[in-house]
Amino acid sequence: MKKPGLRIMILKFFNRHENLRAFGILSPCIFWIGVFFLLPLVFMGVYSFLEKGLYGGVRWIFTWENYTRFMDPLYLKILLRTFRLSLITTLILLIVGYPMAYRIARAGKRWRNILLFLVVLPFWTSDLIRTYAWMLILRDTGLLNGLLQVLHITGKPLTMLYTEGAILLGLTYVYLPFMVLPLYASIEKLDSSLLEAAEDLGATPFWRFLKVTVPLTKSGILAGSLLVFIPSVGVFVVSDLLGGAKAMMIGNLVQLQFGPARNWPFGSAASFILMAIVLIAIFMYLKFAGGREALEEVR
Repeated sequence: MKKPGLRIMILKFFNRHENLRAFGILSPCIFWIGVFFLLPLVFMGVYSFLEKGLYGGVRWIFTWENYTRFMDPLYLKILLRTFRLSLITTLILLIVGYPMAYRIARAGKRWRNILLFLVVLPFWTSDLIRTYAWMLILRDTGLLNGLLQVLHITGKPLTMLYTEGAILLGLTYVYLPFMVLPLYASIEKLDSSLLEAAEDLGATPFWRFLKVTVPLTKSGILAGSLLVFIPSVGVFVVSDLLGGAKAMMIGNLVQLQFGPARNWPFGSAASFILMAIVLIAIFMYLKFAGGREALEEVR
């Protein structure tokens, strides 16, 4: 058998050395992800197949009941409501966020920085505080109802809080920057000469936008949609404060099981079912919508 040449042996040595060096650089990240992400998932996966303890905790008895229980129409209704509200939120933010991102990208350098600062400014305040502010605005004795009655538009307070509409309003407000920023990054890189070429060829502004701008900014659209849809599915603070028990989402169900209900096995099973559905949906979305560009945009 012929021995490998000296050049091949040297390349293998350096490749092995580079791999070890890369592993050493990434080891803190691997440790962090393993301890604080993968290990809790393992515990939750084990708990999802156990029985609930009499006073909380778990009993080490294997069962499928936690997964079959989720097939109850009540929980399926909550799951469908969650996906419906998340999809509507993503669509609303795409319609609202695209013009905003386009205007920011086409603004002058000075105004562009100011507008970007205004977009990220809400991050300086906790989502919880901003959601409480919307509660004060939307409640029966709140600012909005008071203004409507002063202007004699309504004779009595409107029910705006603890509704699905209030949840949509809260989600669109909280996640607007997550849609605008990826869209802005994609639109800013758009070559304006292509738009000028389309105009020279007789394309109207509408068709120029539809046939040139939108396809060239598809990566930003996909990235923004993912960054909005994924956290919207698992949100529980906004839906709990603005929706209450009348419009419960799956995040509230999981939080309830790990909190007052003290049913850790069912909460774990519900979490894994939601995670599996979201991963399948994202995989299909990326596969059929050119998701490689979206992932690059997210990075």
